Amino acid sequence: MGLLDILLGRSKPVAPDLDQLFALPSAAVTLEAATGFTPTGAGAVCFASVEGAAFEQLHRELRALLDADTDRTGPPVELHRDGYGYSWLVSRRSPGRLPELVNDLHAVNTSLEANGFGPQLLCSLASFTDGAGRSLALVYLYKRGTFYPFAPLPGAAERRDTALELQLKAVLDGDLRVEPDLGRWFPLWGAPGL
Repeated sequence: MGLLDILLGRSKPVAPDLDQLFALPSAAVTLEAATGFTPTGAGAVCFASVEGAAFEQLHRELRALLDADTDRTGPPVELHRDGYGYSWLVSRRSPGRLPELVNDLHAVNTSLEANGFGPQLLCSLASFTDGAGRSLALVYLYKRGTFYPFAPLPGAAERRDTALELQLKAVLDGDLRVEPDLGRWFPLWGAPGL
């Protein structure tokens, strides 16, 4: 960053820090103690759609890598495309295996990044639910290196529980690097795994 950038008020973009994902298991303990939300065992990585042989080869390699885990039941990674044109790689584990799910999300992000697909990465999420049937996603913004909670209202068409999201921001602030700009707390309507 040069002197001209400083004078014009430009800031250097935050570099992605995928190791922040490893804070999710301890944040989940705090989340459960404070609010009753527990992991569902589902997580996903979202990226701008990519076509071609290079991505198909990478997807096969990711499936083979994650399929090597003998504790897993069902498909290791499912590829979904949402109604907005984004692609999602979804991993499912048993609800008590959040550290393993985080390892899956980290491996998918790292592999995409290492194979030149880093600019297409958008976010990752881990799903939670509570006894009242509410859903929650803790979303990691790849390009910001921060998290935010996303809480869709049950049964409501594209409405979110902003009061709960703000409550969760306060609960998780010491465990996760929470995104301070609420304008970047994007809704993830129809996200697989949520």
